[in-house]
Amino acid sequence: MSFRAPILRATKGGASSKISKLTAKSTTPIRHQRFFASAIPPVTQDATGSKGPTAMVFMNMGGPSTTAEVGDFLSRLFADADLIPLGRLQNYIGPLISARRTPKIMKQYAAIGGGSPIRKWSEYQAAEMCKLLDKMSPETAPHKPYVAFRYANPLTEDMYQRLFDDGFGKGRGGRAVAFTQYPQYSCSTTGSSLNELWKWRQRLEGKSEPTVAGFANDGTISWSVIDRWPVHPGLADAIAQNVEAQLASYPEEKRKDVVLLFSAHSLPMSVVNRGDPYPAEVAATVYSVMQRLKFSNPYRLVWQSQVGPSAWLGAQTSDTVENYVKKGQTDLILIPVAFTSDHIETLYELDEEVIGESGHKDTIKRSESLNGSPVFIQALADIAKEHLDSGMACSKQMGLRCPGCTSERCAESKKFFAGQRWQSAAQLGKLS
Repeated sequence: MSFRAPILRATKGGASSKISKLTAKSTTPIRHQRFFASAIPPVTQDATGSKGPTAMVFMNMGGPSTTAEVGDFLSRLFADADLIPLGRLQNYIGPLISARRTPKIMKQYAAIGGGSPIRKWSEYQAAEMCKLLDKMSPETAPHKPYVAFRYANPLTEDMYQRLFDDGFGKGRGGRAVAFTQYPQYSCSTTGSSLNELWKWRQRLEGKSEPTVAGFANDGTISWSVIDRWPVHPGLADAIAQNVEAQLASYPEEKRKDVVLLFSAHSLPMSVVNRGDPYPAEVAATVYSVMQRLKFSNPYRLVWQSQVGPSAWLGAQTSDTVENYVKKGQTDLILIPVAFTSDHIETLYELDEEVIGESGHKDTIKRSESLNGSPVFIQALADIAKEHLDSGMACSKQMGLRCPGCTSERCAESKKFFAGQRWQSAAQLGKLS
């Protein structure tokens, strides 16, 4: 739930695939490396879409790349009733809140370097994954990377126009994979992004039904979705490696007693009680990582970014750190477990606020975010390859609405994506 925490807080006070062999680790800390996506030329889409190219669309909420983009980012965020429900006056209250909070949020982004690095990391991860995927799944190659953000550039509608420009859709067919960059599914993150993608698909391509062969019969883009991957072994391995690296910074005699605090964005209990699967899936990720670590240390799952007076899922990260310090436990590692790269919630909320204000910056630390980890990027390629091989439109879980869901848009979005038909990579290989 990237970027939601500091912004919302401002309103308060005014399947397992084997991991391929990995390249050697860089000796430079990942946090200080600079990665940029490689330029990839437009592809030529054939008329039938019976094989590649394949568009791989990384979905996330995004964040402003510069402080000048903060205002527009907040305006879009506060206009989203799915994320921040403000009632019938949403279109009036939303702009007022975003305008009032923009100066404060700009200062927060200025404090982490003048903007969010999430676009840089997303474009890098997508491009590098596609390079691996071209070799791993030649039947669906070439794979072209795209990024679609919910509230910041590149927006979902802009991504869709890029698909058109690159030869997908508009009578030419083609296939695209919506690949959520939230490992654990929540209606307020992956669900919101998919609802937005569905909205623009309907606006820009109109309604169509898939053919028996699996492709739209009017030349529109055929979509499938990677909607969750909380216990993929590559994800667990990448997080565990970063934890091990941070554990190594403690004196050997203290190392086994360092408390590991896995921190994920919290949810209002009203959302949890509605049946959102996010808490259970985050817990599954934590357990998977601890299995990889052989349960070497005591650990807890905590939740950051509670806002407002209503009940939220806890215990809160900041309260947990404060309480442990009072008990004399000052050797702690904060572990981002629901984010695939650095952003304002790691760089500002955890680093500057939770750790910076703890009084124990030397012993309370944070493990690196996934960012440019080659282990993680290989995991993304493995997840995509498994999806392409399966021929499935989405997971069976995605088609199941929350027990308390009343959103008709959510119902229609799920119905659309679950109804898409795909041929597997193996089937496509036979057509070559």
